[in-house]
Amino acid sequence: MSISPVNKGILGKKVGTSQIFNATDGKRLPVTIVEVGPCTVVQKKSVENEGYASVQLGYQDEKKQRVNKPKEGHFKKAGSAPQRFLKEIKFCDEVYNSLNIGDQVTVEQFEENDYVDVAGVSKGKGFAGVFKKFGFSGRPATHGTHESFRGPGSVGMHQTPGRVIKGKKMPGHLGDENVTVQNLRIVKVDTEGRLLYILGAIPGSKNSVVVIRDSVKKPSEPYYVKNEQTTETTPQSN
Repeated sequence: MSISPVNKGILGKKVGTSQIFNATDGKRLPVTIVEVGPCTVVQKKSVENEGYASVQLGYQDEKKQRVNKPKEGHFKKAGSAPQRFLKEIKFCDEVYNSLNIGDQVTVEQFEENDYVDVAGVSKGKGFAGVFKKFGFSGRPATHGTHESFRGPGSVGMHQTPGRVIKGKKMPGHLGDENVTVQNLRIVKVDTEGRLLYILGAIPGSKNSVVVIRDSVKKPSEPYYVKNEQTTETTPQSN
């Protein structure tokens, strides 16, 4: 869940990377293509019941035989088909109040030049040494160095405190962790194909699920609230 409430949010699948060209100056833009939504509002958590307010979104239909009994009852209570992925997003009060259980959250809430924060699980790279993991420069290649060219160097210390300090940079597992990239600009929105073209790279491998939220540092106007205001102010023709 995000630290502060956001105005927009959805789940999507990373399709891959490509490039598009700016129509005005012809510059090449490296983009990541994400197929998003539609996401179903499965649950609304409230301050009275759970102690905080958020919306639980479901993404991608799941086969009924793959859902256990507790989840089956959860989806049945919401009147929704079983969903493969569930994610809570803390929306602002205006968006939270405008969404109801069973509503569909779609790509239409995003516009070109919106800034978003994308969260996902980074690619797993297995067990890595200090060269790859931290960018160590290594030991001298001559003057008597042998058998320890790519080693981390000394990790111990004197009798006091006589231990390896916590947080010491050493070889270990690399990748496969939750990563959030902030302030990425949307350069193109394909509503028919449910695609977002995001400038730059996002975490995860192809076909991995990512969470796209409105940027915390550069927020935009809430789509659902803006739609309601437009409907109210539009005069009806006789």
